[in-house]
Order: sequence, then C-alpha cells, then structure tokens
Amino acid sequence: MLDRRLVSNFDWTFIAAVLALMAAGLTAVYSATYSMDGGRHGLFVRQGYWFIAGFAVMLGAVMFDYRRLARWGYVFYGIAVVLLIAVMAVGRSGMGAQRWLPLGPLSFQPSEVAKLALILMLAKFFSEDGVTNGHTLRQLARPLALVMVPVLLVVKQPDLGTGLMMLFIFCGMVVVAGIRVKSFLTLAVTGLLAAPLAWSVFWGHLKDYQKKRILVFLSPDSDPSGAGYHVIQSKIAIGSGALTGKGYLNGTQSQLSFLPERHTDFIFSVVSEEWGFVGSLLLLLLFLFIILWGIETANKAKDRFGAMVAVGIVSMLVFHVVINVGMTLGIMPVVGVPLPLVSYGGTSAMTTLLALGLLFNVNMRRFHLFY
Repeated sequence: MLDRRLVSNFDWTFIAAVLALMAAGLTAVYSATYSMDGGRHGLFVRQGYWFIAGFAVMLGAVMFDYRRLARWGYVFYGIAVVLLIAVMAVGRSGMGAQRWLPLGPLSFQPSEVAKLALILMLAKFFSEDGVTNGHTLRQLARPLALVMVPVLLVVKQPDLGTGLMMLFIFCGMVVVAGIRVKSFLTLAVTGLLAAPLAWSVFWGHLKDYQKKRILVFLSPDSDPSGAGYHVIQSKIAIGSGALTGKGYLNGTQSQLSFLPERHTDFIFSVVSEEWGFVGSLLLLLLFLFIILWGIETANKAKDRFGAMVAVGIVSMLVFHVVINVGMTLGIMPVVGVPLPLVSYGGTSAMTTLLALGLLFNVNMRRFHLFY
C-alpha cells in the first residue's frame, strides 16, 4: 500500500505534464486517423482505452517501494528474452515484420517491454558491481553480452530501430555508471578501425527495404516515389505548417493521405502541419520538462539502483524523441521508432506510462525519511 505520508511528495506538475502529453497524443491520433477509418475513429478510441489502462498502471507503479524490483532484475530480463524467442516461433506478422504476440483478440509487442526489462537488469548490475572509479572494457563485457541477446533477437524480427534503442539505453547508462578514460579511448579507436568490417557485416544482414531507407537518408531525392516518399512528404508537411499551422484537421498532407504512417512513425509531421512551429515547440517543451525532471530525479535519488533506473528511463525517452523527430525532419534514417505517448500504439503507450510510473516512484522516495 502507498504510505499516506508519500502523498505530500506527489509532484502534481509532473502528473499534469504527462496528462498534457497524453491529451496531445490523443488529439494527434484523432487527426491522423480522421480520414483513415471512415469516420469510425476506431484507432482513436482504442488508443484512449490504452491510455486509461496505462495511466492506471502508472499510478499502480507508485504503490510499492521500487527497491523491491532490484532482486527481480534478472528475472524480468529472462522473461523478456523468452517472449522475444516466442515471437520468432508463434509471433504475428505485419508490414513485413514478425513483432507481435497474440493475446486473445489483442496483440502486444514484446520488444517494447524488453526495453524496460533491460533497464531494470542493467540498473541491478551497475548498482551491485561495486565499481567506483570507472568501468574497464572487461567489466563491461558481461552487461554488453546480456544486452546483445535481446538486441539480436529484436533485429531478427526485423526491428532495427528498437535494437538500436536498446544499445543507446546501454550506452547512456554506462556513461553515468562510469567508464575509464583509457577504456573509452580504446573502445573509440577500435570502433573506428573496425568500422569498415562492421559496416560490411551489418549491411549484408539488412533487408532490402532497410538498405533503401539508409540510402534515401543519404540522398532523399534519389527515389522520390519509392523509399524516399515518406521523408519528402514529411518535410513538406512540416514546412507547410509554418509558424502557427493550417489548423486542426486541416492538414493537406495528412488528411489527403499523402503522408504514410501518419498515425505512428510520422505523427510529429501531422502535429507540425496543423499546429505549426508554435505547436511543435510546445510539444517538445513537454518532453523537455519530463526529461529534465527525470534527470533531477536521478541526481537526487538516494540509492544507486534508483538512480540507474531513472537514467535508463530518461535515456529511453531522449533517444525516442530525438530519433523520431529526426526521422520526420530527414536528418536521421527512418527506423520505425515511435514518439512516446503521441504515436499510436498500445504496447508502446503502456510501457512508456509504466516507465514514467517507476520514475515517479524513485522521485517520491528520494527523501531520507523513508530510508
């Protein structure tokens, strides 16, 4: 049960920011799907249900002491790996990828849950390894090996974006946990020298559509009616929004279906077209507030496990926002990374709200009185 004394430590501004982000997401999904499902608004209603369930899960994640999760870090990791293996065996396919597990009439994406399980596992590892003067490459070999298992399983689906996200989360947590300068320089030099070989192997294992996405990123106009179509239409939508936008439900690129995947990968383009630079900036400021709030939570956490959990969650949010917005602007390859709580997706919404609940949990219990 929640200690009633903790209620006084509720940061209602954070709750308001999360609710505002959810409202912005629902508004964007409604607009993005307005002309897709014949006025039935099925995806909008479904996303609303996911948000209600996710917000309940977020509040539920505050009800217990987060330190209890430390003993279950490797268990959560193991369950996530088993689910990813199950995807390969009995997963549901869609849009050329096998990423979903059936759950009755619904389906969920284990790779989203795996990111949070990975954060808990790494937080447990770095909170108990006893290293205080920076990690060596040998000391990082074990956590890196553990990270690579779900990364390879996810890339096999294929889901390159989520696989890269897991690596980014690992890198973010390693930076905060500490790495020796000598080890960092050795890693950097080795990476540069091995880059040609690594790129050759990496390129050889990519699907044809993934190769086209990278080539289009380097030269968007090389295939304007094919692989480059998404990015070109996205930049047109963002640019046409100008300062204040065209108005809600009045975006031509989205409402006339010129913009593909507008309710998922390219939903930021919908927001930019309808609300312009001002609306886009307000949305990004909401993300910035939550991210800075999370950094402060990590900085003030009274135990290393809580600090590392907060760092992992903040890293996940930062890279999601940066990569998704970068995709829509054409400054990053299209790798299928959603914009948290804005893009349509039930598993993504539930996982993000659960992660924010854990972040809130760490923040509430940062005072000495409760330790």
